[in-house]
Amino acid sequence: MATLHFPIMSDTKRLKLTIAYDGANYSGFQLQPRDVTVQQRVEEAFLALFPTPKRIHGSSRTDTGVHARGMVAHVDIPKSEWRMTPYKLRLALNAHLPEDIRIPLVQAVPNSFHARFDAKGKQYRYYIWNHAAMDPLRRTQAWHVPKALDADRMREAAACFIGKKNFESFANNRSYKMEDYVRTLTRVDVRKEGPLFTVIIEGDGFLYKMCRGIVGTLARVGEGKLEPREIKVILKHRDRRVAGTTAPAHGLTLWKVFY
Repeated sequence: MATLHFPIMSDTKRLKLTIAYDGANYSGFQLQPRDVTVQQRVEEAFLALFPTPKRIHGSSRTDTGVHARGMVAHVDIPKSEWRMTPYKLRLALNAHLPEDIRIPLVQAVPNSFHARFDAKGKQYRYYIWNHAAMDPLRRTQAWHVPKALDADRMREAAACFIGKKNFESFANNRSYKMEDYVRTLTRVDVRKEGPLFTVIIEGDGFLYKMCRGIVGTLARVGEGKLEPREIKVILKHRDRRVAGTTAPAHGLTLWKVFY
């Protein structure tokens, strides 16, 4: 992918974008030097509409294969190039985007708004299909766990994650040691509707693959391989090896960003 040079402009109009996408065909949201990402596709759509390249600033990264309904980003448009309403821009962008990426909302915001640094928290949702046979219509959106899960045990375990805690045991290691593994979770709900489990996780921030580590561990509790009270012990260990598996990426959706 060719390197784009973005001019610095002071006389600009800042727009807030809400972006939804199926992440199956992308190496996450953020630009990568050799892989196709959601950010790349959105910036290409802007390039089809405006004479100068536009850099999109996302509220967060999502991993390869993870989906989003409420990713937020902002972009600056020079006022000299601004010739349409946010509504018409939304229509034009979607016309230039692939069908697995859509922008449901474009809003004008103050130039002081920042999609990443102004975010107060996020909500993720993880879907588990708990049946001997996978629903083929959910195969790209939910993790198939054929062994019966006990929702009450999972809810009891989920309560142990609430609050300000060190989540090192539930985050996959990067190539470097993080300075701070403490995050605050305000909600961890386990909902069950027939064979469909939905795990809703809200917090002020998330470590690398943290949500998927939490869900994978909750699944072990639901299968009876861990006791709900063991979550507190796992948290104290601060060691990824003592927790459950990392749930696969395709079951996870960034649902909402809070401001």
